Amino acid sequence: MKKIGVDAISYYVPSIYLSIENLSNHRELDYGKLNKGLGLEKMSIADSNEDPSSFAANALIDLFEKNEIKPNEIGRIYMGTESALDASKPSATYATDLVEKYFSKKFGERCLKNCDVTDMTFACIGGVDALQNTIDWISRNPGKKAIVVTSDLSKYELNSTGEYTQGAGSVALLISENPSILAIDNIWGIATKSENDFFKPRRTFDKKDLINDIINKLNLNISNDEFENLFLGSEFWNNNSEIIEVFKDQPVFDGQYSNSCYTDRMQEAFTHFEQIQKTDFLNEWNHIIFHLPYAYHGRRMIFNNWLNWMKKDVKYEHLLDEVGSDQDEMFTKKAYKSNQYKNFIENKIAPGEKASSSIGNLYSASVFMSLLSMLNFHFDNKNKIVNDKVGFISYGSGSKAKIFQAKIQVGWKEKIKSSKLFESLNHRKEITFKEYQDLHKSKNISPLSNNSARFSHIDKSINSKGYRRYKL
Repeated sequence: MKKIGVDAISYYVPSIYLSIENLSNHRELDYGKLNKGLGLEKMSIADSNEDPSSFAANALIDLFEKNEIKPNEIGRIYMGTESALDASKPSATYATDLVEKYFSKKFGERCLKNCDVTDMTFACIGGVDALQNTIDWISRNPGKKAIVVTSDLSKYELNSTGEYTQGAGSVALLISENPSILAIDNIWGIATKSENDFFKPRRTFDKKDLINDIINKLNLNISNDEFENLFLGSEFWNNNSEIIEVFKDQPVFDGQYSNSCYTDRMQEAFTHFEQIQKTDFLNEWNHIIFHLPYAYHGRRMIFNNWLNWMKKDVKYEHLLDEVGSDQDEMFTKKAYKSNQYKNFIENKIAPGEKASSSIGNLYSASVFMSLLSMLNFHFDNKNKIVNDKVGFISYGSGSKAKIFQAKIQVGWKEKIKSSKLFESLNHRKEITFKEYQDLHKSKNISPLSNNSARFSHIDKSINSKGYRRYKL
């Protein structure tokens, strides 16, 4: 059976950011706790002319150019996102339209017209769902190539407990037979349960309540007839519905409950994986890649697993020698701070955290950015990792976890050398706190950076009202 996996990786991260220290100072938060405790340094901010579709378009263009991909080689482009721009039209179609326009002179008009394009959504795991689906598709269609692109804008309410975890960006993966970077085992540990840990509902407001609220705040005194006729000439109010429906990027969430759901689904997925294939995770997995809501989330989530793995290994005696008896009520806390666990983190987890510290939560793109971070770290440090096994732990609120594994291939260095991830992140522009708040509130401000593929405007013409327009 031929190997199938990741043959190339590209990414796009907005060129502006807000430092977590700046945010902490204005919000009167403990920067030391956010930095040392959660691993947060910077968060990527979408400019006024950017959105998840433009992120994806930029990542796709980079993937095509750097790898000299011909559009007719690609049978599908599946996009993992939870930042949908439309309730019907896939965000991927906006992105691929930009790609077609970009390459029109080189490859002709509509160079992706025979490519299957769609979105896949399940919170932060949508990209992994797209990956699994695409691997199955390639296995049934020998010689075909496909792209999985993940793109999201992580946005929380101002002053909320999620604000400091925000991020934005996209990662695109070329999936093929005989891959240069990763060969993925088609073994998947899966766990699903319907939960309300994190979701983005359609919020509804009664029109009369809203109008009354406005009248009261303005201290107006009007008759019932005036009340009924006040907004008849307004399209917003007079649309044959008694409610106003609002969709917001900001989620309804319970951070602690979401962590609990992540843990529970992860454990169930591990159990399912081992039912399929017995695995010594402690020793067989050389690197562990996580979906990271914040940089240090993975090292916190995996600790109990690590402790259980250690109990089955000769290394457990070394742990006991260091921290003392496991009958001690402080044993768990001591084990977490032990050199044994620190070494486990530094060797297997930390390289995949580095990008997250400088970007923030990328939702569906988070797990693949963690992979890219790990690969760039080892490339920059000239480490030999060919044939190393990589374990992936992915999670999407709602809730679902998937666990899978892959092996690093001989060609990984050649494919990664041009990405220069950390160099790119170090060359972004820092914005002020006021600029950040203006962008968050969607104020009409001029772009603060230069972008290739970018959002232009929302159409107001009769038959295209609300349609998003983009330009290169």
